[in-house]
Amino acid sequence: KSLLEIGVNLPLISFQCSTKVIICHLAKFRRVSTATLPTTSSVFVSQRSFTMQALGGRTALMGTAKPVYKLASSKPARRGQVSVRAVAAPPKLDTRKSEAIFKEAKDLLPGGVNSPVRAFKSVGGNPIIFESVKGPYAFDVDGNKYIDYIGSWGPAIVGAADDEVNAALKAQIDKGTSFGAPCELENEMAKVVIDRVPCVEMVRFVNSGTEACLSVLRLMRAFTGREKLLKFTGCYHGHADSFLVQAGSGVLTLGLPDSPGVPKSSTATTLCAMYNDLDSVRAVFKENKGEIAGIILEPVVGNSGFIAPTQEFLEGLREIATEEGALLCFDEVMTGFRIAKGCAQEHFGVTPDLTTLGKIIGGGLPVGAYGGRRDIMETVAPAGPMYQAGTLSGNPLAMTAGLKTLEILARPGQYEYLDKITKRLVEGILQAGRDAGHAVEGGSISAMFGFFFAEGGPITKFEDAVERADAKKFALWHRGMLEHGVYLAPSMYEAGFTGLKHTEEDVDATINAARAVMKSIPA
Repeated sequence: KSLLEIGVNLPLISFQCSTKVIICHLAKFRRVSTATLPTTSSVFVSQRSFTMQALGGRTALMGTAKPVYKLASSKPARRGQVSVRAVAAPPKLDTRKSEAIFKEAKDLLPGGVNSPVRAFKSVGGNPIIFESVKGPYAFDVDGNKYIDYIGSWGPAIVGAADDEVNAALKAQIDKGTSFGAPCELENEMAKVVIDRVPCVEMVRFVNSGTEACLSVLRLMRAFTGREKLLKFTGCYHGHADSFLVQAGSGVLTLGLPDSPGVPKSSTATTLCAMYNDLDSVRAVFKENKGEIAGIILEPVVGNSGFIAPTQEFLEGLREIATEEGALLCFDEVMTGFRIAKGCAQEHFGVTPDLTTLGKIIGGGLPVGAYGGRRDIMETVAPAGPMYQAGTLSGNPLAMTAGLKTLEILARPGQYEYLDKITKRLVEGILQAGRDAGHAVEGGSISAMFGFFFAEGGPITKFEDAVERADAKKFALWHRGMLEHGVYLAPSMYEAGFTGLKHTEEDVDATINAARAVMKSIPA
């Protein structure tokens, strides 16, 4: 027939004919232009109902349409035919149940949440209320599905609610959820950590990353007999008083330089230097000769956004700490077992004296750990005088989930896959931003990534992010991606995470959404 009418109540349609593919430029009802493209090309358009007409070898579209992004090649239609394929698209985001639950939560919980960044303060709107997670996906109480790039803020590297991890947990539950006494699982987990992490010869399990960091600080002071600590601006090591000095992450998201309630005496011995700046480190040591117990840092920053170290910086810290008689601690709560089988210290070939761990070693359950050289760790009670204890430390559920997670990660090709899909994701997002006229900077290491809307080149330290990153653009980006079914960290000061269950199709869908959202944000 000369006229083919198609009434389709789907928002996204792809179509092609043998030599002409329609490219829609106009937002009003009128005929749009055509273009000659390869016969295997196809184009996404956003349109609910339209009329397609073949006119002497040309094809025109009547209706409201807007180009969104190009699809992969598909089988060409025979000459004289027009093939039309409906493609599923994210519906308008309905969050009415989330809104109601969060409204109630604000009367029950401070700010409506149990951890500040979840409140969406820096990106606007109200948080999405999750109902369930599976693999790389999250499902909210309104029935919306998202590709999830926070993975419970890091632990779900093998996929949320992984079947193998769940089966191990269910078997352990029948034996007991908490003993308050030693169990063999603690030994098994300790052996895995000691085997994989270069600096660890002995380890103590605790219940959170914060607990691990506050304990390792006490240990550094006890072992060296010194009181002062050197940290870096924008690095976050939990919410213990001594660490809440230029701490990044949630503090930055809320616009708080420090936290009320922290006595001056608690932070008087906390010194700060600039990340990726060895001169600032040397200056601090020069001014505090013989007084600094240790250096603590995120070897890859994830709490000021994703910021990678230079090799020279990490190697320089190792040299300075040794020369000054101070201990070097890598806080690998986030990077541990995420960027390499042996953590960041294996990836960069720099061995600290101590390390803190969390997230992945609990497989989604509350956990933390600190470990290092045997002579240092033997200072910890009851082997030594430095006291630290915990009711649920080394509990069998966290040990079980962590052991199974680390077993899955050790299988051949796992980290190679994580590196491949994460690079593809980040490169696609950055290209989408640049194609839309935005200045964007970012990168990835294995399964950890991030980017900033920022002029002036790469972000190499916290000060760069504060001075140059565009928080307003990020907020628009975050909301747009949410509406396209992609769940990202609700703060530009947080890194993103991929996992083994993210597929190439998930990554492609995310990049396609990024193209659409980037175009919608004023450059």
